[in-house]
Amino acid sequence: MKDLTQGSIPRHIISMAVPMGIGMLVQTLYYLVDLYFVSALGDVALAGVSAAGNAMFLVIALTQMLGVGTTALISHAVGRKDQQEANLLFNQSIGIAVLFGALTVLGGYLLADDYMASIAADPATIRAGMVYLSWMVPGMALQFAMVSMGSALRGTGIVKPTMVVQMLTVALNILLAPVLIAGWGTGMALGVAGAGLASSMSVAAGVLLLWLYFHRLERYVAFEAALWRPRPPILKRMLAIGFPAGGEFVLLFFIMAVIYWAIRGFGPAAQAGFGAGSRIMQSIFLPAMAIAFAAPAVAGQNFGARSADRIRATFRWTAYMTVGVMALLTLLCRWRAVWLVGPFAHDPEVLATAVTFLQVIALNFVPSALIFTCSGMFQALGNTWPAFISTATRLATFVVPAVWLTGSANYQIKDIWYLSVATVAVQSLVSLWLLRRELGLRLAFEEATTANEASGPAPAGRLSA
Repeated sequence: MKDLTQGSIPRHIISMAVPMGIGMLVQTLYYLVDLYFVSALGDVALAGVSAAGNAMFLVIALTQMLGVGTTALISHAVGRKDQQEANLLFNQSIGIAVLFGALTVLGGYLLADDYMASIAADPATIRAGMVYLSWMVPGMALQFAMVSMGSALRGTGIVKPTMVVQMLTVALNILLAPVLIAGWGTGMALGVAGAGLASSMSVAAGVLLLWLYFHRLERYVAFEAALWRPRPPILKRMLAIGFPAGGEFVLLFFIMAVIYWAIRGFGPAAQAGFGAGSRIMQSIFLPAMAIAFAAPAVAGQNFGARSADRIRATFRWTAYMTVGVMALLTLLCRWRAVWLVGPFAHDPEVLATAVTFLQVIALNFVPSALIFTCSGMFQALGNTWPAFISTATRLATFVVPAVWLTGSANYQIKDIWYLSVATVAVQSLVSLWLLRRELGLRLAFEEATTANEASGPAPAGRLSA
């Protein structure tokens, strides 16, 4: 356990963000290696894998429900110096991970066909997506155990073990991708099936490594089978915090699905270009996300310790850092987007779509940094409904205009990108307003503490509040 209620706020943020950032950087290499080998299979394969990969937003939604609730409540317990409560919360989280993993396997194999048919450009793209999903679903299910263990460690202020496991997992995926996708060394190229299998095998290895870490090295929280029996009051608290955060990703899933639906008339090359561009965009977001992901643990422990000034300072420093990083990346994408997408888009039409997407969507980067920061603070405060409401405003402002645009005679694919920029800008303003309101409500204990200090000690024989 690491005490984040004392010492320099920016130092705490950086000390947590750097290892997470390194892990995410390695993960970026996985995204790029995977994208490189899948793109070599052709436009249809890239379009199918990209469309199928959007289903990960639903898995992320469920892992966020679990991970956000786990991190927030454990960080609060750590701030109160209540190890017993933290350990109980961890074991309850493991029980939920098993349930959600089973639901993912069931839903993945039952609903994949209908999902791909609704968004893919043609039958070949549908088939490619279906093959990819059939091998990727086990890895999706195992994500829950990995998130549960990693979130528990993050709540206690420890991030390096998770970073190391992520690095090893991604390194394994990087090694497996060319072997399974392209058949390097074996002569047995599995194509898109190999991409899904490589991911599933790598996640399984990561779960095993984290399990070994908990059994041999972790002492603050530990596996205790007797604590796995569901306890409704705890599950209710955990999911009350996690559900809105997961709901954010459900809404993002629908937004992305609408985009794929809106551009399918432009053909597989357009969907492949969007898939390549969006994969690179996700990689670009990782530095800001690493910084923002440090905020829940730092602010969460200080919330448990009732330190309002340190909570506000955590927000300020996190916002400065994320905005600074994303402003530099905005300039890079506006200036030389082709450098980023060139190695992964072999067809001229795919390349043109990906470059246009990145150049326009780069205008989203700074507003997205503020959204990430606000979401992290909502998690720390134990109320993620404002983040859900913020994302819902984007869904409301995006879907109807997007449907209207597709019926316009002069409709061009970049119209969708500009619409996205406008709606993300609105979402960032809503997030900032909601956070200001939430800080005013949740930090009311600051005024109560001041009032108690002013009134002096309670009289003998009388309990103070």
